[in-house]
Amino acid sequence: MTPLRDTRVVTGLRRFTRAETWVHRSVNWLMGICVFTGACLYLPPLAEIVGRRRTVVTLHEYSGIAVPVPVLLGLVSRAFRRDLGRLGRFFPHDWRWLRVALRRRRREPSLAGKFNAGQKLYAAFATGALLIMVGTGLLMWFPRVSPLVWRTGATFVHDWLALGFAAVITGHVWFATKDAEARRGLRTGYVPRWWAREEHPLWQEEAPQDPPAEKV
Repeated sequence: MTPLRDTRVVTGLRRFTRAETWVHRSVNWLMGICVFTGACLYLPPLAEIVGRRRTVVTLHEYSGIAVPVPVLLGLVSRAFRRDLGRLGRFFPHDWRWLRVALRRRRREPSLAGKFNAGQKLYAAFATGALLIMVGTGLLMWFPRVSPLVWRTGATFVHDWLALGFAAVITGHVWFATKDAEARRGLRTGYVPRWWAREEHPLWQEEAPQDPPAEKV
């Protein structure tokens, strides 16, 4: 007997366009390769398991230099440019969100636009860190174009910033695992209205009210 197919229709708010989800996934994959290959280069147990150090170095170099490419391509999307503007601006309600988060007073209603203050701070740190790591990585990749003191400083900054960045990424992923609806928004582009109302009420007021339905 053929089982009945679930034809329920789930409606929600359009949070991200296809271009935005593509940019996020592409950057995630490239950063994942960078982190894994970097760990193989600096952790002897991993280096012994993987081997082929020259191949690992090549993957690390090219994936690192390619990280900004999806972001640059995403600038073609008007929605992506608009969201970059949102991420780059702090408002009074963002400071209140931070105070509430630091005090762990989750009973207070959330005051956040499309992105909360934590997401804005992560985006700012990630952008700055990536630019510095690409710059220092290029100095290490082409040693003949800079004096020894520059290369030494670049190696020091690159290595320690990579450790800090890895810790921040771990925290970012940990927070993501606690919010299934936020992950669904990145995966499908849509989020439930109740989630938007609870987590991003200021954005929920301006979000499109009649998005297309999604079947599950």
